Amino acid sequence: MAIRLMTAGLSMVTALVAAPAMAQQSAPVQAVATTGMVGDVVAEVGGECAEVTTLMGPGVDPHLYQASARDVSTFQQAEMIFYSGYSLEGQLGDVLERFSEIKPTVAVAPSSIDTGSLITVQDVYGIDPHLWMDVALWSQIVPTVAESLSEARPDCQSRIQDNASRYTEQLEALHQWVKESIASIPEQQRILVTAHDAFNYFGRAYGIEVAGIQGISTETETGVADIREMAQVVVDRDVPAVFVESTINPRTVQAVIEAAREKGQEVSVGGQLYSDAMGEAGTADGTYIGMLYRNTQHIVEALGGETLALPEALDEWAARWDNVSS
Repeated sequence: MAIRLMTAGLSMVTALVAAPAMAQQSAPVQAVATTGMVGDVVAEVGGECAEVTTLMGPGVDPHLYQASARDVSTFQQAEMIFYSGYSLEGQLGDVLERFSEIKPTVAVAPSSIDTGSLITVQDVYGIDPHLWMDVALWSQIVPTVAESLSEARPDCQSRIQDNASRYTEQLEALHQWVKESIASIPEQQRILVTAHDAFNYFGRAYGIEVAGIQGISTETETGVADIREMAQVVVDRDVPAVFVESTINPRTVQAVIEAAREKGQEVSVGGQLYSDAMGEAGTADGTYIGMLYRNTQHIVEALGGETLALPEALDEWAARWDNVSS
């Protein structure tokens, strides 16, 4: 009898000791992502197995972003950190490097995407960091995110892999939809004039010429010569619309419009595009899929094309939002 009581007592102690560890294993991964484009992928892949905090919200330019004391505290409290890489978060680079020494800190683009797919540029970046503009390219980060989250929560591995497979299928469908929609623009008008060079991957992937007034980084200055040169492009190509960006002051785009009008070319603002940040959280535009959907819609309609119906693979995504239909 005494032996049975002792055994029962030891079992209770073992259960009490193990309980916190089991609870910790089952709790969602506390993840921090630098940008919305990274954070949304982590949230979609992680599902209920991850709670994601995004550092930079709508309208925030990552090229110019500086870490605050609150951001450092957010990193400290995180279990894992995900960031884009290739110097997109330039002024956060030193902070991210320090945290990589004490906790899992994943640069999703360098960890996932083959260097042969990258666009090189002649500036301090070396590599154009705007890879999310090519959906097929950006989808390559999904396995890296899934693997990182699964390592943190082995009991969630099956759910994480299911989420990753579902999301990859959605991104494949989105990629094809963007390509076919852009192809509907008359060839002469298939040119995208924007505030800065954030759309080179988009242009390469979907067959549209891209012309940015500023360089890859918004830290570069725009001069009078840049404005005049772009206005001449607009006139020569008979461009009907140019585009502003959600993270950049529209004054350079307005200057190009005025300079083109002085040359006799009427041109309008074709809409606001999301380049370095997504839309408001809780809206369709506040998701990665919605970001590319809305950009494509604006570009195609302003340049004389036809936005196609979304494919069935995106019905589940579209059903979440009142202002999107398939």
